[in-house]
Order: sequence, then C-alpha cells, then structure tokens
Amino acid sequence: MDPNLHQKMGINHMNRVLGYAPMVAENGAATVHLTQEDWGVVADTLFQMNTPKEMLPEAIQEFKLVNGNEAIEFTTPDLVIRVEVMAF
Repeated sequence: MDPNLHQKMGINHMNRVLGYAPMVAENGAATVHLTQEDWGVVADTLFQMNTPKEMLPEAIQEFKLVNGNEAIEFTTPDLVIRVEVMAF
C-alpha cells in the first residue's frame, strides 16, 4: 500500500518531531508543539486512516492519545515524546 498525500504529510511531520525531540529532551521525555493543522494531520494518519505500522517511522514503537485526546504520545527507544498543539 502506498501512502496517500495526507499520510505522507503526517509521516513527514512525525519525522520532524522525531528529529527535534532530542534537542528539547529532559530526563527521557520531550514535548514538541505543532500547529493545530499539522497536529490534526498526524492524528488523522495515526488514528483515522488505518495507516499500516510499517509505513510509520521505525523509531516509533508505540503511540497513543493522552491528556483527554489533546496530545499524542510517541514511545521511542530513547524518549517518550508528547506532541501538543501550539498555543498562540
């Protein structure tokens, strides 16, 4: 299965989060903020589009919605990354 454009954008955002998170990590955890639109694309890719795990970045071992479905949490070998919507 080839990813559609929406999934490609979501995967790209996830890769950006994974690249940035180590720079802001403290004690094995990091919080990364995305715009509301970008966060929605990631959420759609993970939870609405039945995206196969094989299409997701390899570093993401687990993912789930947290904080009343207002944040996404990625577990990687090195970090727990919380992805939140940027507050303006």
